[in-house]
Amino acid sequence: MQVFKFGGASVKNAENIKNATAIISSYTSSELLVVVSAIHKTTNKLEEITQAFVNQDADPFTLLAAVKKDHFDILTQLFDDHNHPIFNEINNNFVEIEWILEEEPQDPYDFLYDQIVSQGELVSSKILAAYAQHIGIPTKWIDARDYIQTDNRYREATVNWDLTEDKIGREIPPILGEKVIITQGFIGSTSENFTTTLGREGSDYSAAIFAAGLNVADITIWKDVPGVLNADPKWFEKTELIPELSYTDAIELTYYGATVIHPKTIKPLQNKNITLNVRSFLNPDQPGTKIRTTNQTLPVPSFIFKVDQILISIQPRDFSFIVEDNLSHIFNLFHQHRIKNNMMHNTAIRFSVVVDNTGENVDSLLADLEKRYKVTVESGLELITIRYYNQETIDRVLVNKEIIRELKDSYTCQMLVKNKDE
Repeated sequence: MQVFKFGGASVKNAENIKNATAIISSYTSSELLVVVSAIHKTTNKLEEITQAFVNQDADPFTLLAAVKKDHFDILTQLFDDHNHPIFNEINNNFVEIEWILEEEPQDPYDFLYDQIVSQGELVSSKILAAYAQHIGIPTKWIDARDYIQTDNRYREATVNWDLTEDKIGREIPPILGEKVIITQGFIGSTSENFTTTLGREGSDYSAAIFAAGLNVADITIWKDVPGVLNADPKWFEKTELIPELSYTDAIELTYYGATVIHPKTIKPLQNKNITLNVRSFLNPDQPGTKIRTTNQTLPVPSFIFKVDQILISIQPRDFSFIVEDNLSHIFNLFHQHRIKNNMMHNTAIRFSVVVDNTGENVDSLLADLEKRYKVTVESGLELITIRYYNQETIDRVLVNKEIIRELKDSYTCQMLVKNKDE
């Protein structure tokens, strides 16, 4: 029994969907559950639709028409018979969005976001399942919302593990004995049957949830890279494949911002001792990277770059100390505004935090902080994290850079920098 996860790039067009089904077909002799993301960039486009609807500053129907066209272009390339039931089924999913857009926006933004954006995974998984069935793979499409049970914290729901594992463990194995199951990443459901999402890029996490519930031996995430690399190819010309990673190193890398795996993915797999394979859907014969229990440390230093960072420095207005009640209040505000701290540093009178520049929620956080504290902000910065660093690796990334903040421990070096010519 195995779990596969295909990301948005692996189903971004008809050719890639055919490639994904070819990979699936080579594993049909074993029990297989497949988790699929929304088609490439669809989540971003559905987010734009949600924002246009809530802010009333653009026509969401025009934006939705473009998303529909993207999906129907793929369908017409996959199916010669344009009367195939999948055409009507996908249209019905988009009608669900249209029903929301026809009303005035009254519900909270996060709730509307989940009801609209979740459709991306539903339509992509239906298309993949229909095409797999079309080419002769015995396939069963299931709705992940029937299995992944969550609270009602929309946009970043918390999984009810007891209910979820019970439903997955009882109901899915009998189906796997007969058919390949195709389902969605990223989405779940509340006890009131409202759709929730698990956080951006949460499809990896969904695959780990299904894997843990089924107690599989391993899970494979199919990416457009050879495996886990020691740096993002966008930043380094010469990257190196890491053949094997410990769970601990994988968790550390994702915590600091490595994008190849969703941060929440590793822990449920570690709890069940499930091996995570990261492999290339472009070269499926290559072994990729294995993440599992091992004493093997990273064979090469790993680099993580986060751009468009903001340094927020917080100081009590009366120049008193940054004491526990101040810190508790500050952290609570970050939690309320759903802003992750990428780096922290404090002195007796100042607490500094580095965050992603995510726009409106950062602005609202700053407004709340300024009610009680003196706040200074520096933007346009870059955060560099090196796991298993040495002086050579530090010098390598500091060309024409000025260090603003630096934190080091035995294994990890973090440097907040700006360009010297700025």
